[in-house]
Amino acid sequence: MAISKSFLGTGWGFPPTFSNKSVTVGMLSDEADIESSLQILLSTRKGERVLRPDYGCNLDELVFEPLTTTFETYIKDLIATAILYYEPRIDVNRINLDDSGVFEGRIVISIDYTIRSTNSRFNFVYPFYQTEGTEIK
Repeated sequence: MAISKSFLGTGWGFPPTFSNKSVTVGMLSDEADIESSLQILLSTRKGERVLRPDYGCNLDELVFEPLTTTFETYIKDLIATAILYYEPRIDVNRINLDDSGVFEGRIVISIDYTIRSTNSRFNFVYPFYQTEGTEIK
């Protein structure tokens, strides 16, 4: 089994995948690990993780709030604070909310960030849906 010595970090992919043939766990490294970490951070409720009860964003609690300027600022601050505490590998440059799909129940959160150790800029897009699931017939 080859061990990755990435300086940006290596961790299990989410959701975890296992290989029967090589008896290994699916791993992510570098930028993919950071992107997966952001996805997990934004989709986790506080109290959901057993050993880290303060980890997460609680975005799902904000589903029925009216979309005002104050509310947009609150969401941006909530996300920036969570990233500041739980993703030390990046610096957030800008958080943008695209509310053009609000009447369809969708807000697109775009996070522009810089990886500290490589000074590389990236963009992470997180679609936040106000309605969950699909129509089942």
